Amino acid sequence: MATTLFGMAATAQNSQKPTIVLVHGAWSDQSAWKAVKPLLEAKGYQILAVDLPGHGSDTTPFTSITLQSYVDAVKNQIGETKNVTLVGHSMAGIVISQVAEDMPGSIKRLIYLAAYLPTNGQSLLDIAKTDADSHVGKFLQIDQTKASAGINNEGAVDIFVADAPIGVQNQYANGVKPDPLVPFVTPVKLTDGNFGSVEKVYIYTENDHALSYPTQQAMAKTGRVNREYTLASSHTPFISMPQKLATILIKEAK
Repeated sequence: MATTLFGMAATAQNSQKPTIVLVHGAWSDQSAWKAVKPLLEAKGYQILAVDLPGHGSDTTPFTSITLQSYVDAVKNQIGETKNVTLVGHSMAGIVISQVAEDMPGSIKRLIYLAAYLPTNGQSLLDIAKTDADSHVGKFLQIDQTKASAGINNEGAVDIFVADAPIGVQNQYANGVKPDPLVPFVTPVKLTDGNFGSVEKVYIYTENDHALSYPTQQAMAKTGRVNREYTLASSHTPFISMPQKLATILIKEAK
């Protein structure tokens, strides 16, 4: 009986912990979090990893995908859940910002992981144009007919996984799948009353070739983040240092 009661109490305690929703960036999918997710689950958190439209197993045509498509996918994943710690990597910073604008009462905290942190009326492209230190531009391949943006094989390792294990680098050397183009150029609509009311955390990646460290710092300053962390990693710390990243997420999700 005592063992049963203890187990029920532990389950109840875990169920009260916040939900962490993980949103991947461009040229990626929810499998990006595969090394981090079990570390978070081991601490009793409910983890929801989203596959945005056109990513992973989702076959939505790129010509049908908009920024709103991404936002709706995340909102649908959250559903009626409250007290959500919403984490966005890279491009997903744009997405989670708009989600917080639309449902601020459900979001406890936004965590930007090497992510675009926009102001009202900005698109990802607007911010990217100011990032002179990013390596993305010289490897970017745009196909207007397919409404896609790709990264060529030469740039994949340099941009995403410069500090990853050699096996991962070899995978990336074969290139990454193209991404829908329209969400990159669509501005967000944010207000101080909604988006501005949600607490924000920024995790810098200081050796980043996709979204440079100085640009990350500039966005965090403009975005008035509440706390900052720094990882000495490339653009994908969930690959190169999952334990260090998980430690920060666990601290912030309490």
